[in-house]
Parts: sequence; structure tokens; C-alpha cells
Amino acid sequence: MNKKPVIGITMGDAAGVGPEIIIKSLQSEHVYEQSHPVVIGDAKMLERAAKIINADIVIKKIDEHANLNDTTFGEIVCFDLDLLPADLAFGEVSAKAGDAAFQYLKTAIELANEGKIDAICTAPLNKEALHKGGHRYPGHTEILAELTGTKEFSMMLSSPKLKVIHVTTHVGLIDAINMIEPERVYNVIRLAHETLSKSGIKQPKIGVCGINPHAGENGLFGYGEEEEKIIPAIERAQKEGVNVEGPLPADTLFFRAQRGDFDIVVAMYHDQGHGPIKVLGLEAGVNITVGLPIIRTSVDHGTAFDIAGKGIVDERSMLEALRQAIELAPEK
Repeated sequence: MNKKPVIGITMGDAAGVGPEIIIKSLQSEHVYEQSHPVVIGDAKMLERAAKIINADIVIKKIDEHANLNDTTFGEIVCFDLDLLPADLAFGEVSAKAGDAAFQYLKTAIELANEGKIDAICTAPLNKEALHKGGHRYPGHTEILAELTGTKEFSMMLSSPKLKVIHVTTHVGLIDAINMIEPERVYNVIRLAHETLSKSGIKQPKIGVCGINPHAGENGLFGYGEEEEKIIPAIERAQKEGVNVEGPLPADTLFFRAQRGDFDIVVAMYHDQGHGPIKVLGLEAGVNITVGLPIIRTSVDHGTAFDIAGKGIVDERSMLEALRQAIELAPEK
């Protein structure tokens, strides 16, 4: 009989909505039926969020000696790092909150490496606060890659109708185009193929976006980027038996993918891939880092400083992120 996985939930930036979406999500009995959720963060921030939401729930502080397989619905287990002041302001960029968000994630990675948790699910952090806290990373993905020694990784966004994996993410558009090279495109195609194959899809159908309008229109638009940067990667993958097609015009590829023509789309840069997913609904999107030795899922929204502390945040993306973390966690 399979044991329930332990899911480590990092609090993210506590000046944002992270504590609130965690409290709201862990009021779902279904999460406890399928897993042992353990929050890595500050217990006092969870207690504050519970009061804001008026949640009848107990926050149980634990440390590294606790049994993480012992969780009960109605009681939130918190691996309490106790890093933040009780009066941390909502909706403001804080170096303390940025550093704490990093420490929560670092601790979760250590717990995963020790085999104490089976997957990580992250609440959002604020990049400006992260930098002010002394951690110069573009976001969660890059921290996870560096701290796990992972060289080839990618961000995959998943929603019920569409999956997207990215060649580049948190860089400016000009830098992104310069960074797109055949080897990187090939590696992302392989990551897409391997990730979906492991999830049970036989010969997943992969569509690859072009860079320019109409995927360059045979040289009419751009300076031959598709021919130089993308086509060699696709041809290499095809020779290895990967079911991949492209480069295709992005403006129609995403429509075709959500219709069912493709199982996943390879996007060349951040907004090319994020836009279509978010049009389909922020509450349904989940961010998954592929290529890591650790399962990691995340909400596909930010810290929402404008509504933090008001108790009105929508927790559906966190619930979906937890569901996928549970589904992807290795069987025990």
C-alpha cells in the first residue's frame, strides 16, 4: 500500500498573499486525504493569516526532529524558521521578507535532499524583495537549479487545456533572442518529451513556436533566426524519434494546442508562453520546474501586494499546484 507523500509548502514572501493562500488551501480536507502537507515558513505569519480569514485552525510548530508523516486535518504543521517580525507590513517590499522567502526554499530543498519531503510546492516570492534581501536570482526556478546543481532545466506552465515549456524565461526580450541556441532548444524539447512520457503520455506531440511573426515566413520576417536557432534542434530531435513539429506561428499554435493537436508547446520567451496560459485563467495555471532532481510546483501568480492582508485572495491555483505536486511525487 502506497504511503501518502509529504509535500513541503514554502511560504514565499509573507508581505504578500502566500500565508493566506496556504491557510485557505489547507482548509481542504482532500489535501490531507492525499498527502501530508508541511509548511516551511513562519508560524506567526500563518497565525496572522488565519485570523484575517477567520479560519478555525490550529498552527502546530515543529523542528527538524519532528515526524513529518504526522499531519491531521484541522491542524497545520509548520516547520517554523521564525525569521520575521510579527508586525511585518502587508504589500511592501521588505529585505527581511525577501531573505526569509529564500531561506524557506533553501530549507525545503535540504529537507527534500534528506528524503524528509517528497515534493515542494511554492507560494509566490517578490523578486525585488529577494534582491534587497541579498539574493540575486530572477526567481524560484533559478534558486532551485543552483542549489540542486542542475544545469538543464526549464519552466513548464500547466493548465487543464494547455501545457507550455520555455526556452528562456526571466530575461529581457533582446537577451532572450540572443540566448536561444540550437542546443538549448533541443534540450527543452527533450525535457518536454521526457516529462510527458513519464506522466504516461506515449509519444507526446510537441509543437515548437517560432521567434518571429509567422515563424519568419521563410525569411520574410526577421534575420533567419528560425533557420539558425530552431530548425536544427527540431531535426535532431526528430531523428531520435521525438514527435515534434515546428517552428510554427505562435499566434495559431496555442489555439491548436488547447484544441488538442499538441500535448505541449515549446515557447521561446517568457511572454510568448505565459500570455496564453494566463488568458485561460490564473486560477487554473500551475508552474512546474522540470529537469530538477526534486518535484517542484507553484502557483502561477505573484505576491498580489495590492490585496495582501484582505483575506480575498483566490486559492484555486495553490490547490491545483498541490494536486500536481501530489500526483508527481515519487511513490513510496
